Amino acid sequence: MLRIQQLKLPAGSGREALKNKLIKTLHIKKDALLSFEIKRHSLDARKKPKLYDVYTIDLRVKQEEQVLNRLKNKNVSVKKEEARYTLRPSGRKMLTDPPVIIGTGPAGLFCGYELARMGYRPVLLERGADADTRVKDVKEFWEKGTLKKESNVQFGEGGAGTFSDGKLNTATHDSLGRNQEVIRLFVMHGAPEQILYESNPHIGTDILVKVVKNIRSSIIRMGGEVYFHTKVTDIHMSEDKGALTGLTILNMKTGEESFRKTSLSVLAIGHSARDTFSMLHMRKADMEPKSFAVGVRIEHPQSLINDSQYGKGQKCRLPAASYKLTANLPNKRGVYTFCMCPGGYVVNASSEEGGIAVNGMSYSGRSGVNANSAVVATVAPEDYKTYGQTPDDVLAGMYFQRQLEKNAYQAGKGKIPVQLFRDFCNNIPSKAPGSMKPQIKGRYVWGNVRGIFPEYLAASLEEGIKEFDKKLSGYGNPDALISGVESRTSSPIRIKRDALFESNIKGLYPCGEGAGYAGGITSAATDGLKVAEAVSRIYRSFDKS
Repeated sequence: MLRIQQLKLPAGSGREALKNKLIKTLHIKKDALLSFEIKRHSLDARKKPKLYDVYTIDLRVKQEEQVLNRLKNKNVSVKKEEARYTLRPSGRKMLTDPPVIIGTGPAGLFCGYELARMGYRPVLLERGADADTRVKDVKEFWEKGTLKKESNVQFGEGGAGTFSDGKLNTATHDSLGRNQEVIRLFVMHGAPEQILYESNPHIGTDILVKVVKNIRSSIIRMGGEVYFHTKVTDIHMSEDKGALTGLTILNMKTGEESFRKTSLSVLAIGHSARDTFSMLHMRKADMEPKSFAVGVRIEHPQSLINDSQYGKGQKCRLPAASYKLTANLPNKRGVYTFCMCPGGYVVNASSEEGGIAVNGMSYSGRSGVNANSAVVATVAPEDYKTYGQTPDDVLAGMYFQRQLEKNAYQAGKGKIPVQLFRDFCNNIPSKAPGSMKPQIKGRYVWGNVRGIFPEYLAASLEEGIKEFDKKLSGYGNPDALISGVESRTSSPIRIKRDALFESNIKGLYPCGEGAGYAGGITSAATDGLKVAEAVSRIYRSFDKS
C-alpha cells in the first residue's frame, strides 16, 4: 500500500476530482487505481481567497513497486505500520467485587468500555439521568427555568461534553494510539466516519447523545452494569491501611441510602461535582488547588468569521469557520479563546440554584447564524485563595467559581446576563441588542456582565478582546455580544495520583477532567483508557479467574 501526503486540490473539488488527481500524480491509468482511503484532511487558507483541501491518502495500485520506483515525488511512499492500540490484562491480584466507576462522562464511559471488554464487569454509577431523559430535562430548563440539580448540562449520561460542540481535538502526544482508539470507538458507536481523518473533528450535541447511549449498550452487552440517578455520597476505608472498602450510594429517586462493597473505584466525577470534592476533602483524599480559567462567552455573526478565515465572496461550499486566539497581556495574564462553537449557541449550563454558568454548544450541522466562543483569563491559586474558608483551603477555587456564578445570577436576576461589548468596556448595563441578536439556549436578560468579575479580570478580558481584534478584524465590534459567566472551563482542583494512578486512598483511581487530568472530550476519554490500563496491570479480570 502507498501513502501520498500533501496532496492539494481547490477547496470543495469533491471525490471524483480527488481520484483524478491521484491518477495524475502517480502517472497511472484509471484501471490501475484499485482503491484509496482518506487518512487526513485539512483546509489550507493561507492564500485566501484561494483555498485548498490538503489530503493524506492511502491507496492500492497495480504494480505498486514499479509505480513507486518510477516516481521522484517525495510525498509518495510505502505506507508504514501505524501504532494500533491494544490492551490485554496482565494483572494477577484477585478482585472479590467488580470495580465501580463513578460518573459516565467520557472518562468514565471509555474506562468502563475497556474494562468491560477485558472481562472486569465494571459497575458504572451516574448521579444524573440517562441521555434521553437528560435532553428533556435540559430543554425544560432552557424553556422554563426549572433546574434539576442532578440532571442538567453538567450532570447525566455523557457528562458536560454532551451539550457542547463535540470537538475531539487533543494536543497530547500519543505514541500508543490511544487518541485514535477513542476516535475509532466514537465511529463504531455512531459518529460520522469523517472524524477519523478531519484535522479538526467534531460530532455535535445531536449525534453525541446517540453515541453515548450506544457505548452504554456495549458496556452492558460485555458484562458491565450502568445505573442512573445513583449518587456516591461517601467512601469507606479500612482503618489500618487506608484502603477503599466500599461506597455509600444514594438512590436519587427514592432517597434511600445503601452500602456497596468494593475495593476498587474510578473517580470520573467531572469538573462540577462540588459536593463530591467536599466529601473527598473531608475524607482526606490528597488534593491540591490548580490554575484554571474564567471569563465570558462572546458572539459574532458566523458570516464575519467565515469572511475572515476564508476570504470574502467564497462560492464553494465550506463548513462554518472556527478560530483560536491567544494574547499575553502586559499585566502578565494570559487571555485565550476556548471551546469555540461555529454556528452554535450559548447555553445556560448551571447546576446549582442561585448561580448562572454558561457554555457553548453546536449541533452537527453548525448551521446557526452566530459563532460563539469562551474568552477566558487564567487564574492561579494566589488569585483566588482569599475565597477559601481557611487560608490554605484546597477548595478555594471552587468557592471562587461559585461566587462568580452567584454574581451572574444576581446580574441577570436568575437569567443569563447579556451585554454589548461597547457597554462592557464602559461598565454600563445594556438595554437592547445592536446589529445582531443573541443565539442563546435558556432565558436571558440585558444587563452588566462586567460587574460579575473583579476588575483585574474584567480589564484583562476587555484588553484580550481588543487584542484579538488585531488578529481577526471585527472581533472587537462594539455590538459583539458578551454573556456570563464562563466558569466551568476545567476543574479547580487536582486529586493527586501516583505512578500506578491510585490516590493516597488505595483502590481509589482519580480520572479525567474532574480529577484534573484532562481538558476536553478526547483527553478525558484517553485518561479513561489510561486508568483501565493501570487496573489491568494489577488485577486479574473475572474472565481470567
